[in-house]
Formats: sequence, C-alpha cells, structure tokens
Amino acid sequence: MTGVVVLFYWSCISIRRSPMIESKRLSLLKKRQQNLKEQIRENLDLIIGSVGRSPAMMQYNLTTKVGGKTVTRYVRKALVPIVQKMTQRHKRVRTLIQELSKINWELLKIDSE
Repeated sequence: MTGVVVLFYWSCISIRRSPMIESKRLSLLKKRQQNLKEQIRENLDLIIGSVGRSPAMMQYNLTTKVGGKTVTRYVRKALVPIVQKMTQRHKRVRTLIQELSKINWELLKIDSE
C-alpha cells in the first residue's frame, strides 16, 4: 500500500491591524481596566472565609485559613447577613482581579508591539 506524506512548513507571519483599530482597542481596554479597578475599590469591605451552620448546633461559624491552618470563629446571629455579604464580596474581588489580570496582559502585549 502506498501512502502520501505531506509536510507543512509554518512561517511566522506578523499581521498588523490598522492604527485606528489598535487605537480603539487600546482605549476600550484602558476603559475596562479603570472600570475593574473602580469595582475592586468598591468591594474592599470583605472577609475571607465561608459562613456555615452546624446541623447539631444552632450557631453560625466563619471558617477561614490563618497561617495555613483552618480556623472557625463564632458569628452572632444578628451579624450573619453582614458576614455573608462580606464573604461574597471577597469572591467578587477575586473574580475582578482575574479579569483585571487578563486586561493588563492584553495591554502589555499592545505596548510591546
């Protein structure tokens, strides 16, 4: 049986966008970067951890890591909604920082061209 071998040689081709498109993209990325920074600043009232309730007990606890060890702290019932909101802010800030990192990377790539 005879087979055919085809070899493809890939060359690095630099594709440049028009200056107008690059300028528009740059301004959109910078605007998104500023927007993310503002959202992060607005959500800095946070607590790291999770609020839980033991089925055997009637109290709420905040579980978090301190120095690499899990620590559980008692949360008064009146503070539970506030603490839950603050832990949600922490999750939101983590997501925003990941988005900001992606935007910063794109801006670095544009600056290096």
